[in-house]
Amino acid sequence: MPHILAMSFTSAAGITALFLVDLLDMFFLSMLGTIELAAAVGYAGTVAFFTTSFGIGLSISSVALISKAIGANERAKAERLMVHVCATALIFSSLVAGIVWLYIPDLLSLLGAQGKTLALAVSYLNILIPSLPFLTLAMCLGAGLRAVGDGKRAMYSTISGGLVNAVLDPIFIFSLDLGVEGAAIASVFARITMLVIACWAIVKHHKLYTRFYPKRYIQDLRSINGIAIPAILTNIATPTSNAFVTKAMATFSDDVVAGYAVIGRLIPVLFGVIFALSGAVAPIVGQNYGAGQLDRVKESLNKAILFCIGYISVVSLLFFLVNNQVIAAFTLKDEAGELVRFFSHFVAITFIFNGILFVANASFNNLGKPTFSTMMSWGKATIGTVPFIWLGAELYGAEGVLLGQAIGGMFFSLIGIYLAYRLVGQKQIACAPTAQPLAMDTDLSSELNPLSSSCAQINQLTEKPDS
Repeated sequence: MPHILAMSFTSAAGITALFLVDLLDMFFLSMLGTIELAAAVGYAGTVAFFTTSFGIGLSISSVALISKAIGANERAKAERLMVHVCATALIFSSLVAGIVWLYIPDLLSLLGAQGKTLALAVSYLNILIPSLPFLTLAMCLGAGLRAVGDGKRAMYSTISGGLVNAVLDPIFIFSLDLGVEGAAIASVFARITMLVIACWAIVKHHKLYTRFYPKRYIQDLRSINGIAIPAILTNIATPTSNAFVTKAMATFSDDVVAGYAVIGRLIPVLFGVIFALSGAVAPIVGQNYGAGQLDRVKESLNKAILFCIGYISVVSLLFFLVNNQVIAAFTLKDEAGELVRFFSHFVAITFIFNGILFVANASFNNLGKPTFSTMMSWGKATIGTVPFIWLGAELYGAEGVLLGQAIGGMFFSLIGIYLAYRLVGQKQIACAPTAQPLAMDTDLSSELNPLSSSCAQINQLTEKPDS
């Protein structure tokens, strides 16, 4: 538990810092008194979240592969994988940024943005999207730091980016009178700062790098993509689910979209620790799996779930108590304010199930079954979202959309954690000794029966995910 707490809170401090700045973006823009600005950031945030999912998926691959190599005491392999993951990140993110940038107006229109709101959202994303490679590389390097257990320096990277954004936001938005474009420019500088700090920590402190070898890169690409592609698909599921919800909200009014945009910025600030929990559990699971300590893998899942339940219960109660102050701070009125109030009363507590699914997905990615996390996340984003938000909208309007999304996600969270425990049990059986050694000298006995102490040898033979 102390390790889970330390890794979660150091990672969460950085994540929360970045999302707190996103929340400040929304706060500063709301001070301009135009509801279309808040709605525009809401639409733009859905598209930006989609692009960020590629970086999250690649960072998951970084943690899974590097932590396993560290756990198996293969330092040279970890250094090589760090370089190759970064190369893959640069190629993937540049390609995604180019494609999305070309179709920004079409994507926003598809979500329901119109008129002035559409124009403002396009201006924001035209500046932000080209900086995706900076963010993706920073995320992969930060994941490399967490893979070696250095959550503190990974935290420094994201907090530094958050501070830069917080300082530049009022300068660009108000002093230079750039409005929504100023918020985007500040975010670009924040991403560059994150990259510089994370790169410094990897290169100078941990020296987790080596030369780039094209032939070995082609070989490693299979292992990287074996985890990264399912992880990317898994993480795209969340913005896809959000896109369905945004589209449903757009059928009501810009006020409702603005309220949902504020909720979208509040969620990672309130529950950033839970978002970080999967990143904290991942290297713990990966290193212990690499070392053959499956009992500690199971213990990590138990403690992570207990922490998730306790943390979300406390934070949800606090948000319930101050929801009126939050609504007043963002000058939300009528439908926008009621939507935030409904979320604080009935929906926030259901994030316990989201946290449980994050833990389950982290275990899948680090135990060689990344396709399980993909199936769970996409099941939640489609079957667990579309029919539930449609029915909720029909029965209870905009509030019903939020409630429907929450209820649908519960089912897949419970299925996911059941499969996670079952997978750990199967790994324990596979790594257990098949016969008791004869009574003899201890050292000789361990040589004749090496599986009695560890299944690291099996791990080295099953590099391919889902093998």
